[in-house]
Amino acid sequence: MMAMSPLSTAASGITAGLSALSNSAHSIANTSTRGFQPAQANFSESAPAGTGVSISFQGQQLASGDLPSGTNLESEITNSLVYKAQTQASLSVLKTTDETLGSLINIKA
Repeated sequence: MMAMSPLSTAASGITAGLSALSNSAHSIANTSTRGFQPAQANFSESAPAGTGVSISFQGQQLASGDLPSGTNLESEITNSLVYKAQTQASLSVLKTTDETLGSLINIKA
């Protein structure tokens, strides 16, 4: 069914956006933790193309020694805003797809 692709794409976008937002919040919360090294969120397109997005994290959580936190607040706050906008866009796709499916069901009935 053609409508399922936008639903799964939106769902994967929401999941990836929320995961990245959670990672960014974790980094911001550990700004004053000595030796903390934030993980970096990496997005990639799912195969086949256009069917979704996946996310992976790279980086150490604690570095050895008594080093200051590696969290860059400016970067993390900016990333948080981007991840929030991405999640909202995916939610809009989900809502539009749901409304379209509802209209199609009403027309068919």
